[in-house]
Amino acid sequence: MAMAPDGRDGRDHPQRTQLNDELHARPHMRITTPARITHLAHLTGELGADHAHLLALCRDVGLPLPGSELRQVQLLVDGRAVKWERHTEFTAITIADMAPGEAGDWSALSPRLADWTSRLPGSRLVACHLRLEPDGDPHHTPDSLSAIFPRGELLGSEVAGGEALVWTDFHLGSDGHTRILVRDKALSASHAGRVIQRLLEIETYRMTALLGLPLAREAGPELASLEQRLEGIVASTALGGNLAEEHGLLDALTRLAAEAEALSVRCRYRFGATTAYAELVERRVEELREERIPGLQRLGVFLERRFRPAVRTCEAVARRQGELAAGISRASSLLRTRVDVQRAEQNAEILKSLEHRARTQLRIQEAVEGLSVFAISYYLLGLVKYVVDGLPTIGGLPPKALMTGIAVPTIVAAVWVGIRRLRRAVSSGK
Repeated sequence: MAMAPDGRDGRDHPQRTQLNDELHARPHMRITTPARITHLAHLTGELGADHAHLLALCRDVGLPLPGSELRQVQLLVDGRAVKWERHTEFTAITIADMAPGEAGDWSALSPRLADWTSRLPGSRLVACHLRLEPDGDPHHTPDSLSAIFPRGELLGSEVAGGEALVWTDFHLGSDGHTRILVRDKALSASHAGRVIQRLLEIETYRMTALLGLPLAREAGPELASLEQRLEGIVASTALGGNLAEEHGLLDALTRLAAEAEALSVRCRYRFGATTAYAELVERRVEELREERIPGLQRLGVFLERRFRPAVRTCEAVARRQGELAAGISRASSLLRTRVDVQRAEQNAEILKSLEHRARTQLRIQEAVEGLSVFAISYYLLGLVKYVVDGLPTIGGLPPKALMTGIAVPTIVAAVWVGIRRLRRAVSSGK
């Protein structure tokens, strides 16, 4: 059987290659010491604009144009390694300059790349400078570290089994970038790339996770109002009421359910993303394998104290939304049951009234039938009397008065039987 250049044949699943290559879709960069790394993440703006911006850079430097299906592209531009990554919500750019630089220089951008990154589509969410320095450089003192990180509490730890030291403060500098300083003690180029990728992913994912916090704060008062309304409806339900009042409560509950669902739909994706990104942050912190530097707080401890409460706020609002929906469902079920019971009782009363009315009508009908027998018999007897009075007097016939008297019970009996048969025929539908 003929095989494709990549070893596939006709027995393969049509997506086998794509699924296998997913494991290799986002390789880490190989970073040698010393290095300066600039990392940016922009929330994706217009669909396809990020890829078009990448193509513009490739055309400018004369590189092959990458396909739009690629989620990661690595380039070499102006002697710098450039990694472009497309994620669901954002596009990340990592630029590494592995040439020696000035002591106070943090940016890895060349003039061309500085111009290119300044025009990245979408809004900037993450901007970070990372400097990787060799262990042979002078050791840092508290004063030198305070000069690098002057704005907040200094954090630091040994990572990667003691092969590197990391310092940061997670504060935005005057240039709008956070800073991370890494001291390479025994990292290989590949291991350094993985450590730096984890640090940059912590920076990126903590920011994307916190996108849910403003929404949680905005939704909190609205959610509290909905909860109070539900509490009022449940309290009114406990007091009971007539069918009209129960219908009014059910209508109010339906409106409340619609508003609660609209709020949940507005928040569901963002809160789900917050939980997912927060899990990635925790996983990346674990992968750093931090050990404490005396006198400094570890990155993981700081994030647990400062980052996790914000995530828990989003999770708490999401949980309250779920509890509100469940409460509305229970209250709705209770109200519908009560309305159904009241409606059944009302229907039973109506049926009872109809039955009483039917019995009354039957009695009236029977009375009318009796009167009808006498009325019809009276008129028929009058006709018979006319006939009898008109007969000539013939010997042997009974007297006319006797004949009329004999006709009375006969006519009454005949009329009574006729009306009874007519009523039975009408009742049976025949």
